[in-house]
Amino acid sequence: MDLTESSTASASQPEIPLISRELSWLAFNYRVLQEAKDPRVPLLERLNFMAIFSSNLDEYFKVRVATMRRLVKLKKKTREKLEDDPSPELEAIITEVSRQQEEFGHIFRNELLPEMRKAHIHLIDETECTDGQRNMALDYFRRTVKPLLVPIIFSTNPSPLFLKDQTVYLMVRLLPKATQDEQVQEQYAILEIPTQKHGGRFVQLPIEKGEHYVMLLDDVIRVGLPELFPGFAEVEAYAIKLSRDAELDIEEEVSGNLMAKIRKSLKKRETGHPSRLLYDPVTPKPMLHALLDRIGITTDELVEGSRFHNFRDFFGFPKFQLPDLYYPPQPPLPHPVLERAPSMLEAMKEQEIMVHYPYQKFDYVLRFFEEAADDPKVTSISVTLYRVADKSKVAKALIRAAEHGKLVTVVVELKARFDEESNIYWGNQLEKAGANVIYGVADLKVHSKIGLVTRQENGRAVQYAYLSTGNYNEKTSLIYTDHALFTTDERLTREISQVFHFLVDGDQDFHFKHLLVAPLNLRNGLYALIHHEMKLAREGKPAYLVAKMNALQDSRMIKQLYEASQAGVKIELLVRGICSLIPGIPGLSENITVRSIVDRYLEHGRIYVFGNGGEEKIYVASADWMNRNLSRRVEVAFPIYNDALRQEIRHMLDLHMKDNQKARLSDNQYWVSDDSSNSMHAQLAAYDFLKEKLIQSGLEVT
Repeated sequence: MDLTESSTASASQPEIPLISRELSWLAFNYRVLQEAKDPRVPLLERLNFMAIFSSNLDEYFKVRVATMRRLVKLKKKTREKLEDDPSPELEAIITEVSRQQEEFGHIFRNELLPEMRKAHIHLIDETECTDGQRNMALDYFRRTVKPLLVPIIFSTNPSPLFLKDQTVYLMVRLLPKATQDEQVQEQYAILEIPTQKHGGRFVQLPIEKGEHYVMLLDDVIRVGLPELFPGFAEVEAYAIKLSRDAELDIEEEVSGNLMAKIRKSLKKRETGHPSRLLYDPVTPKPMLHALLDRIGITTDELVEGSRFHNFRDFFGFPKFQLPDLYYPPQPPLPHPVLERAPSMLEAMKEQEIMVHYPYQKFDYVLRFFEEAADDPKVTSISVTLYRVADKSKVAKALIRAAEHGKLVTVVVELKARFDEESNIYWGNQLEKAGANVIYGVADLKVHSKIGLVTRQENGRAVQYAYLSTGNYNEKTSLIYTDHALFTTDERLTREISQVFHFLVDGDQDFHFKHLLVAPLNLRNGLYALIHHEMKLAREGKPAYLVAKMNALQDSRMIKQLYEASQAGVKIELLVRGICSLIPGIPGLSENITVRSIVDRYLEHGRIYVFGNGGEEKIYVASADWMNRNLSRRVEVAFPIYNDALRQEIRHMLDLHMKDNQKARLSDNQYWVSDDSSNSMHAQLAAYDFLKEKLIQSGLEVT
């Protein structure tokens, strides 16, 4: 099959109603902020959602906004070739971000800080210290912080100023002491807040009468500023932070040494063009303009922030022994079958097994690869690595397998944004161990999460496959909801083997009967399934589609959904993030509902269900319905054939479709079902469902 067939299916984009991808993403991040202000969420978890909101916005400015700024700055003749002028949308983005930032500050100052004080946690600044606390902070500054500071005074250092990406600085206003015969002229200095060297952003002060006191490193520095700049009458400090363009410009890279390009781009990431300068709104204007002149940017990049920046550092806020301020513990559950099985491979031969993270243990993935690495009958292991943990046990198992002489083939994706460096490291380690490492595929990102083990049994090769919606990452498996299938079904293992042939050799001479694989047959396969539902609807038969995903942006796919709605197909969508489809338009999308869930765990699993005249077809996938996933990535959607597993995954999906605690409608209003007395909190219900299955199996829940 021609690799370009999916992208050339429609040469022009359909003229249909769509929500801007950028504004839709901002709406998603606002749902994160809604969690931060939801009083039902434990207090310090709300603080964590503030950090997530801030971290998300940082990445958004580094990638999406930076890209739009580059388009705006193109020469006029070049910009005229663009389909749309990006300037109005960029202006709308900045307006919405400013609105959200204002609400962010209100939530922190007027809701979270007062609630924290009620909970005996006091985040104090230099103006709120008692004399004793100030003395302790000053002593800490002298001993620990002052040696880490390198202030730069503008008047004594006239060279251009370079600010590091995503790093908080204090701009310092210095007012000399006046004499009778001369006027006072203020000076400016700047210093980096040494968060990493210090080991975090927070300093805990001694507990007093059961009250916990915490200072930001910024404020500890403010306490010590008069000693850092002696001889000045007044010393004031205002925080700033610069975000730089992090887009690597390699999405379509096809020539040359890709790893060398990635390494070069990673170095550029620290020196990329400024995309946003956050500043304290009370910063004196002359001081701010002096900074802009020194770093060489314009007011276009200015975004009003607050007294503090890099709220993502609140991921490291001190942990207190106050369990009521956190989510109740939800330890990953054992799997009823795998927990008893002495051998993963033997268990897989007996039956197909599905595991749901983070509700169930990720350990079984590690066991799968570790057992394969040590089994003398295993001859080969193939796997795709998109995002792996820094200290990946999966990668270590693959290294051990290669060292044991097995044929290990690892497709490492170098274009996994913000994980390139880690992936390069593990790729090098695997190569040193003797593994066959393939660094991506030209034109495509390899986003599928698949693994295949081949074992010699009674003179024949038997294959064991692992297919998942989530990454081989022990860390994210605790916070991302994903689904994984362990199988020896030859219908699937045979086609997974073909996917690896495509990745290794570029061979496209396959006919996939069971898997839907992007960019080969996923798009057209989904179209065919949707068209079948349309046919049923036109015949007056029940027709429906239920799909859960992270993002829906592909305009051609949205056009298919609009047409299905017009044909009478009932469509229920659960889309966590970007959703460009507009539901409920009379005559176009009145049969489509869209909801979104943001909760304790990041909803990450993709599930597609097609009614199929009463014999549902269910697929679990790595792919969202975005143009990049359907046309420019290697993705795998796999069918669930086992009846018991079909019921299990369908029930998990139904719980989410019925959620009326954390589900929002497309306008970000909380959704309440017709029977509002029937409370459904999907993530809690999913855990309880799997816990009950475990109890019924006879295993104890610890």
